[in-house]
Amino acid sequence: MFFIDTLEVEGLGNRSYLAGGAHTAVAVDPPRDVDQVLTMAARRGVRISHVVETHVHNDYVTGGLGLARLTGAAYLVPAAARVSFDRTPVHDADTFAMDDGITLRALATPGHTPHHTSYVLEEWGSAVAVFTGGSLLIGTVGRPDLVEPRLTEELARAQHASARRLAAELPDETKVLPTHGFGSFCSSAQADGDTTTIGKEKAGNDALVQDVDSFVSALLAGLDDVPAYYAHMGPANAAGPAPVDLTAPPVADAADIAARLAAGEWVVDLRNRIAFARGHVAGSFNFEADGKIATYLAWLIPWGKPVTLLAESPEQLAQAQRELARVGIDRPAAAATGEPAEWISANEELRSFPRATFADLAALDPYEHRIVLDVRRDSERADGWIKDSVHIPIHQLHRHRHELPAGVVWVHCAGGMRAGIAASLLDAAGRDVVAVDDSFDAARSAGLPMVTGPRSDS
Repeated sequence: MFFIDTLEVEGLGNRSYLAGGAHTAVAVDPPRDVDQVLTMAARRGVRISHVVETHVHNDYVTGGLGLARLTGAAYLVPAAARVSFDRTPVHDADTFAMDDGITLRALATPGHTPHHTSYVLEEWGSAVAVFTGGSLLIGTVGRPDLVEPRLTEELARAQHASARRLAAELPDETKVLPTHGFGSFCSSAQADGDTTTIGKEKAGNDALVQDVDSFVSALLAGLDDVPAYYAHMGPANAAGPAPVDLTAPPVADAADIAARLAAGEWVVDLRNRIAFARGHVAGSFNFEADGKIATYLAWLIPWGKPVTLLAESPEQLAQAQRELARVGIDRPAAAATGEPAEWISANEELRSFPRATFADLAALDPYEHRIVLDVRRDSERADGWIKDSVHIPIHQLHRHRHELPAGVVWVHCAGGMRAGIAASLLDAAGRDVVAVDDSFDAARSAGLPMVTGPRSDS
């Protein structure tokens, strides 16, 4: 009897899997911190005999090579992937014996990358599940624009063909188990639901209900911005990532924190945005540990810039360090835990800024000068925005904040998290800021004038 266990990598919006039988198992697209996968195998009492990659990942540093070396497992990587380490090259239709009656069968499914490969889990010759990586996702497919701009349309067409191959060759009851689609920017859209099958996808996935030209046109039109750190993930994975080091970083005291800020390093406060707004070290940035810290910190920080982490507790620090290691921010330069008053010297004061709702913004005197800053992505703003608001997506703010007019900046996003990040960036730059910590749905009900339709520069 087979089993399939799922490892949620929520901060990155991905899933990894451990599947097998009574004695052995395969790990699929494992994250860099492989201790979690090893724990899953130990609970099952199985040996990891195979580690597989559906593709060379663009959104995180893989743990596949490290896990294979730790366990002695065969490391299965698509043959066409250009990598710098020894592995078992996988070709279309290759099969691999896993356990009694359990096998893996490779299916070439190019589209997300040119070499992308899916793996069908079979029990006594019958397909029970397919690990689709960045190919067929829940209700959508992986985006085709992460490899090379000149290949984007070609890969979009390949995605259509690959999705249809999976649908044609596998039974309707086959479980579809993708890596992306749960918040990952590798997905061309976000998953609608948590589980699916080939049959369900046949009924609603655009790749399976639209003709190729309609599908490609809609897919390319809907592509969003690519996180900047993605440019570093593929090369790191192709070269073979170093083992992860999650030991505690050096402890920073108030003088060390001040010196690092003065040197232009990044000091990142991991506390929630409410606590940060109430009081924080001047010049520090707020990336909540409970938010998508790996995605947004890696997206915004100049690559290779030293980072010092400030946390409420050792546990919060350790979790953030783990998430950052998954995207190649390996070792914080230093860290401190406790209260913000402990992170400044006796002659310093903590900074603060107000938080507000859209109702508070609407209640302002209409003649009172203020700047409304929208830090949502282009695709979000296209659905509607506050009249006369300035639009600078969060990932562009650090480079373009000087373009904001003088005055108090009321910054908002769709729910509050990114507004908190943006407010901290502006506060560190000396701007007067108000963080609108509210759902954008409340903007219209608050009576704020709204604009809908084609985007403008407003």
